[in-house]
Amino acid sequence: MIRAIIVDDEQWAIDSLKWELEKFCPDVDVLDTFTNPVEAIKAIDYLKPECVFLDIEMPEVDGFQLLKSVTYRHFDLVITTAYNQYAIEAFKENAINYLLKPIAPEDLMLTVDRILQNHQKKQLGYSFEKTLQNIIKKDTLQKTKRIPLALSDKVVMVPLDEIMYCKADGNYTHVFMQDGKKFLLSKTIKTFTELLQSDVFLRVHKSFIVNTDYIEQYTRGDGGELLMSNQRRIPVSRTHKDKLLHLLRIR
Repeated sequence: MIRAIIVDDEQWAIDSLKWELEKFCPDVDVLDTFTNPVEAIKAIDYLKPECVFLDIEMPEVDGFQLLKSVTYRHFDLVITTAYNQYAIEAFKENAINYLLKPIAPEDLMLTVDRILQNHQKKQLGYSFEKTLQNIIKKDTLQKTKRIPLALSDKVVMVPLDEIMYCKADGNYTHVFMQDGKKFLLSKTIKTFTELLQSDVFLRVHKSFIVNTDYIEQYTRGDGGELLMSNQRRIPVSRTHKDKLLHLLRIR
């Protein structure tokens, strides 16, 4: 019997996968399910499952952040995703178990069969390590990535890792760089986040996204407050406090 945990921010997706496992994969025992990734991290370390079904597109703490945060890693990983075909090819190349939503029963059964074989060969954890290596490689590439900022009269290419923080201003976003430069974009902060494809950027307030590499100090409070390396103070809302503390490993 394979002991499993399901992590997905959408309850309907959890219910659907759990039903399919019960119906088509009797060798899988679902220990628990989680829509909150922070709670899932604690559960994985405590329950020590042999398999984790993980959605990688969660809004607060995504699946990749979760994988880097867990201490217990001796489990087979199955990524559940609605990603496009290019991402699927990347999973294939790295021998990572994945299930494309909506999950087909035959794909689920084949995946579970592979996990059972790994369990018998005492090779659990292989797909986890492959995924983690992929994340580290991805993070290294992101350090040198440049992104386009469309201004009113030109497009400026800036290094992603030199963006310190972003501030919402109605339908506009102010982008503050580590060298003191500031750019104004005619995009909402919600739209602009699509460009910030890096684990170091975190929404800490409805009006602020910060690059956590530039945080110098966190002051506790109702939500709290951040001191950035340019000495700018940025508020943290109560709704974003927990994920910030988890990312910074503050107890």
